[in-house]
Amino acid sequence: MMTEKRYVIGVDGGNSKTDYFLFDMDGTFVDHIHAGTCSHERFPDAYESSYRIMNENITELLARNRLTLDQVSAAAFGLAGADVPSQKENLCRVIERIGFTRYAVDNDSFLGVKAGCGKGYGICSINGSGTVTGGISPTGKRLQVGGVGSELAGDEAGGYFLARKVLRAVYDYFYRLGPETRMTEPVMELLQIPGKPYFMEYAVEGVVNRTLPNTELIQILFAAADQGDEAALRILDHSAQQLACSTVGCMHNLDFGPEVDIVMAGSVWVKVASPVLRDLYKAYVESFARHRCNFILLEVPPATGAILWALELHRGHPADSATRAMIIDSVEKIQKGLSPA
Repeated sequence: MMTEKRYVIGVDGGNSKTDYFLFDMDGTFVDHIHAGTCSHERFPDAYESSYRIMNENITELLARNRLTLDQVSAAAFGLAGADVPSQKENLCRVIERIGFTRYAVDNDSFLGVKAGCGKGYGICSINGSGTVTGGISPTGKRLQVGGVGSELAGDEAGGYFLARKVLRAVYDYFYRLGPETRMTEPVMELLQIPGKPYFMEYAVEGVVNRTLPNTELIQILFAAADQGDEAALRILDHSAQQLACSTVGCMHNLDFGPEVDIVMAGSVWVKVASPVLRDLYKAYVESFARHRCNFILLEVPPATGAILWALELHRGHPADSATRAMIIDSVEKIQKGLSPA
């Protein structure tokens, strides 16, 4: 007698943490494990540690619910570090070694598509500590643009990049004929720099040691932009254009129809109150694209995309709106420390 497959697993694996979710076929929450990173890029033995860590957590998730892997119909993995074909192939081997046969694995940007687009396809622009764009077409084709660095792929946004551009604007004002900027005084105060001659020493130390207060530097950037600061607006305009190029480039390399949903996810898109970057980005996208664009600010946890994707693999079609709402509600409660029941 064959074991009935009644469950799906969704994994959202970032550079610092991983969430493992277990749901049944009706979209009802069963269990969740919050653990450290499983990214191969964070360990000396790379994929071997990815296997060990994911296998341990998935085994625990099933064992404490008296289940076996045979009862899991499908799983979806959105993983940081799944950026180029060889990495994705190696991660597929890891997932198959754990025991999965029906699964999807890709960069975590694709979770934003599944979480934000009820149709199950669209584009996701992630703008958080870093930036990456992922697209899934109506026929299921997938494409990732960026996620490997500003020099190679135009990832010229995200908190880490923008914070350094703030420092560059102040340095340009001091020493390279740059325009005077409202960012100067608050940056000097934030970093406790005693005077202009010490600026580069403090800036370099912060970059090298990765101790820069990126969130606060970005707040200074957007506050200055809101006041019309030339240097701040120039930074945001450049980033908006680069983000739009990645979005529309992804769009034009996939087989979309005349209308495309574009999900905007990540802390810089979602948590920053100022609309300046969002408005510039939308304007560039609409000027570059050959499609009608619907912009969706992703305010639900991207991890919901992993469960929805796994459920879609099992059913053969995206979940209905009621099931989507139930899954999103459960994950939101979990991430707020509440009971999903």
